Amino acid sequence: MRPTNTAKTLARSSAVIAAAVLVHSFAAAATFKASPCSVPGMREAIVQQVNAVRARGGNCGGDAFGPAQPVAWNQQLVSAASGHSADMAENNYFDHVSRAGSHPADRVEAAGYHWRSVAENIAAGQFDTNGVMKAWMESPGHCSNIMDPKYSEIGVACVQNPGSYYGGYWTMVLGRRMGRV
Repeated sequence: MRPTNTAKTLARSSAVIAAAVLVHSFAAAATFKASPCSVPGMREAIVQQVNAVRARGGNCGGDAFGPAQPVAWNQQLVSAASGHSADMAENNYFDHVSRAGSHPADRVEAAGYHWRSVAENIAAGQFDTNGVMKAWMESPGHCSNIMDPKYSEIGVACVQNPGSYYGGYWTMVLGRRMGRV
């Protein structure tokens, strides 16, 4: 059975509409500005989850960690984390070293945090605190940073950019200030 003119016209119209939607989607993605992830209660959830695993102690890639003191939230570390997450989201990359060449310690110092010890965890593609904590705890290096008793403060940020490869970019900065034992 041959398609009727109505069927051909409908098929062509559908193809044109699909192409227009695709072009519009690409244009919207190209003009999208990164924004913070919408994670209700993120600060409280992250601090609670980090302190719960630190209180239990654990094993990170074969390295045993005993219980550690709880960490506190630090806004300067949040600032360093936010800047790096936004940069990764806006520039569509995933790395501890920014495209401009800054390292975690550079970003922490720029935020005004005078550190004795500092570390950074990054993750991408998760959109809730449970998912990102699971990813970090399954990574031996990131898990070790969370469990290490030398860190007493944290700051965490998540930035979304649906037009980027991962969509959401997380940064956790852990630190201990100069002069703190």
